[in-house]
Amino acid sequence: MQIGELARSTGVKIETIRYYEREHLLPVPQRTDGNYRLYSPRHVEQLRFIRFCRSLDMSLEEVRILIGALDTPSGSCLTVNALLDEKIAEVDARVNELHKLQDQLRQLRGLCQQPDEVKTCGILMELNRSARIDKAQI
Repeated sequence: MQIGELARSTGVKIETIRYYEREHLLPVPQRTDGNYRLYSPRHVEQLRFIRFCRSLDMSLEEVRILIGALDTPSGSCLTVNALLDEKIAEVDARVNELHKLQDQLRQLRGLCQQPDEVKTCGILMELNRSARIDKAQI
């Protein structure tokens, strides 16, 4: 299949496919006599794998490591386990940061129980106060 069909069948944009090729995440496709790329079912499978890993917030380097593991099926999966353990730790840290952000936003929201004029809005007053403090620390 040619690149347009590969893009349609995987939901990956043509530019992204070419980028993955340049980054050596995809095997080099065969070429026709007219120099068109010809993709195989292996390309479809690998692109779907990359796309799914990216949906799990894997970086391209992490995807590269996982593809390397796939390409050596008799190897140890220690590297794969370590990669996932790191990713889980990153997600845990992000979740904690989001909980802190949520708490801050709720505290801010609590400063304006009765909507009134903007000049007396507790949320805006606190945002301005905090911005002045933050600017002083820069």
